[in-house]
Amino acid sequence: MNFLAHLLLTPKDEALLLGNYLADFLKKRHLQQLPDQVIKGIKLHRKIDTFTDKHPLMLKGARRLYERHHKYAPVLMDVYCDYILAQNWDTYSDLSIIDFTQSVYQDLENQIAIIPPPFDKRTINMIQHDWLLSYTTLEGIADTFERMKRRVSKPEWLDTAVASLEQHYDDLNDEFNQFFPDIQTMVQQINIADL
Repeated sequence: MNFLAHLLLTPKDEALLLGNYLADFLKKRHLQQLPDQVIKGIKLHRKIDTFTDKHPLMLKGARRLYERHHKYAPVLMDVYCDYILAQNWDTYSDLSIIDFTQSVYQDLENQIAIIPPPFDKRTINMIQHDWLLSYTTLEGIADTFERMKRRVSKPEWLDTAVASLEQHYDDLNDEFNQFFPDIQTMVQQINIADL
């Protein structure tokens, strides 16, 4: 899953949220300067990723994409999950998606001083361009894939990512709505103090 789902799954705690948000960016050298609760958020992120990557429904979705998107199929699934979550938002959150994203941005801004460079600038860019809300539209998802193309070795394998989402949306949506309650339950059972 990408940012939106990870952040929704995070218990209400600014430091946990920051860790969950930063987890994919940071190297080991960054960790020593972060507070313990942020580290717990990173560990939470990794537990969510492990659960997601092994879940049969997520594996099924990725297999559907391999022929066209090869090694990027799981990455597409992560982004698709955020789009599908946004389409089903009211099922999974009592807050509107706009209120939720604004709350997340405020939590991140409150902690900008402890975000290691260059991720502080990336965070400000994400907030200014409202990346989280962009996951609600196909145009926003297309922008996400365009940003990804600049960082991958085979950008052409992402060329038809939005078309694949549209083609397989019904199956992906059904599978996501079976999967997401499972991961919500898994996260609720984690004792954050033990991370």
